[in-house]
Amino acid sequence: MAAGGVDRAVRQDVADLLIRYATAIDRRDWRLLRSCFTDDCVADYGDTGRWSGGDEITEWMRTTHEPLGHSLHRITNQTVASSGDAVTARSYVDAIVLGPDNVRGAQAAGYYDDVVVQTDDGWKIARRRFTMVRMLVIEPGHPALRGPAPRGGR
Repeated sequence: MAAGGVDRAVRQDVADLLIRYATAIDRRDWRLLRSCFTDDCVADYGDTGRWSGGDEITEWMRTTHEPLGHSLHRITNQTVASSGDAVTARSYVDAIVLGPDNVRGAQAAGYYDDVVVQTDDGWKIARRRFTMVRMLVIEPGHPALRGPAPRGGR
């Protein structure tokens, strides 16, 4: 057993689920994304919105991300703990989402609090709450994106 009463195999399965979610968005693989959620899931993304059901969250992600450029969702610092018949997971997310020009966009950082359940098709997210910690607009020429000034006389 790992810390929190969750065995290593379950912890790995949940970690794989979270990575599958991020990979599905970045690849625009909506079938894979849909496989991450239960039919009756509730996903609360704060000011961004709240969705009920795996189909609804998948459709929102599809219509939001398909017209955009590159995206990079990183899921880190995963903790998994037992919670009755389910497990809870907290993970950090750092997402870069660029517009169609692949130059302008946003970088959001925060964390997911998930309730994950085992189904006949493997582990799935039944409840999700996203907490935004920081949002940075990516704009060409912004001083924060230029980097340090060159040193020396050249």
